Amino acid sequence: MKVFVVLALAIASVSAGVLPQGAPMHPRDMPAVAATIEGRITNGKTAAPGQFPYQVGLSFGSSSGSWWCGGSIIATRWVLTAAHCTDGASDVTITYGATVRNIAKLTHKVPSSKFIQHASYNSAILRNDISLIETPAVSFTADINKVKLPVMADSYSTYDGQEAIASGWGKISDSATGVASTLQYDIFKIVSVSTCQSTYGSLIASSRVICIATPNKISTCNGDSGGPLVLVSNKELVGVTSFVSSAGCESGAPAGFTRVTSYLDWIRDITGV
Repeated sequence: MKVFVVLALAIASVSAGVLPQGAPMHPRDMPAVAATIEGRITNGKTAAPGQFPYQVGLSFGSSSGSWWCGGSIIATRWVLTAAHCTDGASDVTITYGATVRNIAKLTHKVPSSKFIQHASYNSAILRNDISLIETPAVSFTADINKVKLPVMADSYSTYDGQEAIASGWGKISDSATGVASTLQYDIFKIVSVSTCQSTYGSLIASSRVICIATPNKISTCNGDSGGPLVLVSNKELVGVTSFVSSAGCESGAPAGFTRVTSYLDWIRDITGV
C-alpha cells in the first residue's frame, strides 16, 4: 500500500508539471536497512542536558507494533506532535527532560483517548499533519519547559532565509538500524515554498508547509517525526517534523514541516493556548 501511495504522489507531481527528485514520505514510514561499516553521524550535533527543555520523546504502542516520535511541550497539559505519529496508536509513553533517550526526568503513559488528531489529516498527500496530546499536568523546571508559539501576526511571515533548530532522537544516518540514544540537533536554513515545490510539487509543498535545506547530508530522519523546528532568532516553534524524501534523509532534498502558524486557531480552540 505504501508503494502505491508513493507512486501516486509521483504521478500527481508530474501532472502538476513538477518531476520530483524523490517522492515525500513521513520519516516514521522510512524502511529499516542493514547497518554498514561506514555508519557515521550525519544528521546533527549532540545536545547538552537542558538545552531543549521543550523536547519530549514519544514511544507509541499499537496492536501491530511500536514506533518512536518527537514532540513539543506547549503548555503544562499539552504536547504538540504530528498526526502521522498518533495515527493508529493505542497509547504513548511520554519522556520528559531526557537527553539520553532512556533516562528521563519524568514519564507519563497516555491512552489514545487523549489524542486530538487533526480531523482533516490526509496521509496520502501529507496534509494537516498535526496532533495534540493531552497529558497529566507537569511542573516546569530547567529540564522540562514549554516552547513559545508564534503570534497571530506571524501568520503571513514566510520565514524564508531564517535559521531554525530541529532536534530529535532520529536515525543518525540512512544506514542506521535504530533511533539515536542521545538527543541530536542542528541549525538549518528555511527555504521558500516555491523551492520546496520544485522537489515535491504544490500538492505536497503547500502554504501550510515549511521546508528546510539539508546540505552536507544533515537532515531530519526516522524517529524525528513530530519533533520541533524552532526559530533561532526568537525561540518560537514554527514547524512540526512531517516529511523527507523517499530517496533518503541524506539525499539533499528539502525536509518538510507542518507550519504551526497555519494551525494557531485550531490549537487555541482545543487547548486555550
